Amino acid sequence: MIPRPGTRSWFRLPSLASSSADLPAGLVVFLVALPLCLGVALASGAPLLSGIIAGVVGGIVVAFFSGSELSVSGPAAGLAVIVLKAIEELKSFPAFALAVLISGVLQLGVGLLRAGVIGDFIPNMVIKGMLAGIGIVIILKQIPHALGDDNDYVGDESFQQPDHLNTFNEMAESVGSFNLGAILISAVSLAILFGWDHPAIKRRRWASLLPAPLLCVVVGTLMNEAFKSVAPSWVLLAARHHLVELPVMGSLREFLGALQVPAFSRIADPLVWKVAVTIAIVGSLESLLSLEAVDKLDPEKRISDPNAELRAQGIGNFFSGLLGGLPVTSVIVRSSANVYAGARTRLSSIVHGVLLLMAVLLVPALLNRVPLACLAAILLSVGYKLSSWKIIRSVWKEGWSQFLPFAITVVGIVLTDLLKGILIGLCVSVFFVMRAYTRTAMTVVRDGEDHLIRFNKDLTFVNKQELKARLREVPDGSRLVIDGVRAHYVDHDAVEVIREFCESAPHRGIQTECRSIQGITRK
Repeated sequence: MIPRPGTRSWFRLPSLASSSADLPAGLVVFLVALPLCLGVALASGAPLLSGIIAGVVGGIVVAFFSGSELSVSGPAAGLAVIVLKAIEELKSFPAFALAVLISGVLQLGVGLLRAGVIGDFIPNMVIKGMLAGIGIVIILKQIPHALGDDNDYVGDESFQQPDHLNTFNEMAESVGSFNLGAILISAVSLAILFGWDHPAIKRRRWASLLPAPLLCVVVGTLMNEAFKSVAPSWVLLAARHHLVELPVMGSLREFLGALQVPAFSRIADPLVWKVAVTIAIVGSLESLLSLEAVDKLDPEKRISDPNAELRAQGIGNFFSGLLGGLPVTSVIVRSSANVYAGARTRLSSIVHGVLLLMAVLLVPALLNRVPLACLAAILLSVGYKLSSWKIIRSVWKEGWSQFLPFAITVVGIVLTDLLKGILIGLCVSVFFVMRAYTRTAMTVVRDGEDHLIRFNKDLTFVNKQELKARLREVPDGSRLVIDGVRAHYVDHDAVEVIREFCESAPHRGIQTECRSIQGITRK
């Protein structure tokens, strides 16, 4: 991956040239991130404040050091299960915070060793499948919240849920426990979101000054307040988890007192280090995958520096652990919302982090009146843009060798989780690469009793089966030339196959001649 000019600098201030686009985009990302930070904390069995801290650190600290202008970091749903088990094993959240801090140091070391090149080996179709798969997961997971069923936490991306239901069971149950108020708020919010993209509205100057997601939140909150007088049975209640549930802090001193600092006394505990290594590995992989995906979405087609991103994630996890926060990674849901909101620089991520901090300190009671239904509508619009039919059709036109890895990655993500789905897609992609490689590696020419096998490229063990098949096809009594002029490298396995054939060829009356194959003398 080729870094952009200036990526060697560790600390970079955001450009203010695009602030007119980045400020409203930061507000949109804040609205998306707020319930996700709380939801991931709930799913992880961690204090709610730890999710907000991770969101603030991911938005402010990581953005300053990031290798990407549009990537947004925060607590990741993909780590929720790992965090939950780790807290149970360590029997202490402060001990877990120490593990997060150590994982940051490890990630920083990985970034300094320039291990970010791992992300360059992910095929494009797997990245596209990841984006579409996440889009479909967002849609499936947010439908229950749009219908008023908020029993499952916002931000759950795994197929199997902690409540022993799965994505499809949850949707089926939500149909039977819907709330008319939530449905009406979701419908109005979706109408605003998609109506805002209509040319008749989009060309108005005031439309760019008033982000559609903000209007959704204002309208949805006012509608829910109006239901109290017009239709009490439609009201979305905090007691049923229909609303945002920010922790309310009476003062800055109370906020600081609620922070759970790391338990440094357990620095020598092997279990702490085991958790730290796990978080560092999984978090680094998820960040690199998200980085590749964000580059695909970037309208300016900038190429991010993966090593700078790993260093940034390491610094972010160090401070998140130090302040008692959850692990942070680059998160594709928030990053894609950032792109579709029109962000141009890292300023939008910083704005979203500042707004998260201000929300906890200044207006938690006000934000706790916001219905999850209107936030679900915002996420539904993001999911639709990630997995639109136009994207699927464009991949279909690329042919089966490209569409199958894409489709299987999508299905894998929907039916398992992000990392497992990516792994499944990689395996399928490797199969197609090996298949194409073996088919084009050599050419066979026949002219009577004269046969020629010409290597078109380097040969490795991958081509051994194809080479054996071609040699078996040579009839008895023939003359065979094996030409390796075009191959710069023929590995040991292929050389052994050729040598064994040449040794047995006289018994079949076959005359052999090898050209430019290192390790085999010309006969």
